[in-house]
Amino acid sequence: MLIDSHCHLYLKGLDSDLPAVLARSAEQGITGILCPAIDLPTAERAVEIAEQHVPVQAAVGVHPNYSSDLPEDYLNLLRRFAAEDVVVAIGEIGLDYYREYCPQERQQQIFRQQLELAREVELPVIIHNRDADEDVIAILRESGISRGVAHCFSGSVALAEQFMELGFYISFAGNLTYKNSDLPLVAQNIPVEKLLVETDAPFLSPVPFRGKLNEPARTRYVALKLAAVKGLPPEELADHTTANTKALFGI
Repeated sequence: MLIDSHCHLYLKGLDSDLPAVLARSAEQGITGILCPAIDLPTAERAVEIAEQHVPVQAAVGVHPNYSSDLPEDYLNLLRRFAAEDVVVAIGEIGLDYYREYCPQERQQQIFRQQLELAREVELPVIIHNRDADEDVIAILRESGISRGVAHCFSGSVALAEQFMELGFYISFAGNLTYKNSDLPLVAQNIPVEKLLVETDAPFLSPVPFRGKLNEPARTRYVALKLAAVKGLPPEELADHTTANTKALFGI
């Protein structure tokens, strides 16, 4: 039994074949899927998918790459979505300095506003962080938020420790399985009580499917790699990550 804690079911290749995607995930023992938004239209779609498919829960938020051209009432729209029973988190939100589709100051403004919304509606947060370690940690500390996950973690042990000091979980995706990845060394240093697994589908398909469209059924391959890294039976690792996901998101 596993939960895919981060999967974009509304994106190409998944939404167009959703019943089959969900059937394949069920066949692989995936009992739950969390579908986080990246902007306002996908927030609406994530809620729709979660309402139509029992294994799915939704998160609503604006990804930093989509923070430039938001309507003035965007927080009210997110607040309305967040009131739905299927919504269990605000996300994915954060900072992305890799491509800088949006100016850093604007990203930080939208990040802070959504963290405040999370406090208001009493939901955990799903954090996107790319090349913005110091600012992400500083803004989280400033916010006082202590419930959330560093999704698709690709940082150092030191960064993971900073997230965990704030009360956050660490989630690994398919890049954990890549041949030259340093992430197994990082995962070795993270207590099993703080671990989640995800696909980040349709991206980052794990070995042996690297380069192909990813889907939630492949959560199992991330979990198998993480179990090997932690020296645990796969069933025990799955029990831990499932319990952690349920505890964080109240599933």
